[in-house]
Amino acid sequence: MTDQENGTADRAPALPAVADRATFQAELEKLRVREKAHTREGDAIAAARRRLPMVEVAADLELIGPDGSVTLLEAFEGRRQLIAYYFMWHHGHPAAEQCEGCTWVTTQVEELSYLHSRDITYAVFCQGPYEESRRYRDFMGWDVPWYSAVPSQDALLVGRHVGMMHLVCYLRDGDRIFETYWTTLRGVEAMDYSYALMDLTVYGRQELWEDSPSGWPRTQGTPADHVRLRSDGRPIPQWSRLEAGRRDDLTPGP
Repeated sequence: MTDQENGTADRAPALPAVADRATFQAELEKLRVREKAHTREGDAIAAARRRLPMVEVAADLELIGPDGSVTLLEAFEGRRQLIAYYFMWHHGHPAAEQCEGCTWVTTQVEELSYLHSRDITYAVFCQGPYEESRRYRDFMGWDVPWYSAVPSQDALLVGRHVGMMHLVCYLRDGDRIFETYWTTLRGVEAMDYSYALMDLTVYGRQELWEDSPSGWPRTQGTPADHVRLRSDGRPIPQWSRLEAGRRDDLTPGP
């Protein structure tokens, strides 16, 4: 149901109760106890993650990069660890129809120096042809390392749903490569800061699935298990690229 249909289009969203500073601070301190417990639990989960076993992956699995065929080992760029984001791809579709979720998380990852300082390489492994997907990368203005995983994606994602978003961590020991962790779906929120900041605000993400008080603004017209990552038929960040004059045609040039 849209705002027009439920009669709320001309009304401001509901507001939290108003309190004096002391009452506000007291309630915040009660929440802070839970926040600190959440942080400590996150630390404990990360500690358990560091103690997982690992599985060997063939170092010579083929990727396609800007200079043609490369191996998984070469994608490490000489560093000890590699984080690879497996970008969903709709082959032959225009930019407006590419994955809004993958666009969202990939847009968040810009500054790589902190990862590099810990001997970690970050790269996108697109599950589509290199040239077509590279044109999308260029349209979006991303400069992270970009490869096509098509030649080896069945082996790289063995036991998982090829075509889905995945975030995978690898470790190099000499010329041997091991997979140490992977996640998918909401697990890829580890790449994001926009939603993390939204979660700090009073109205949150404004999505249907959230537990919010009555009258809080919600994104209408989307299923409860989906999130708002499109605007007027496109992934949200594409509009600023179009306004800047970038060409979003993914077909080969002359």
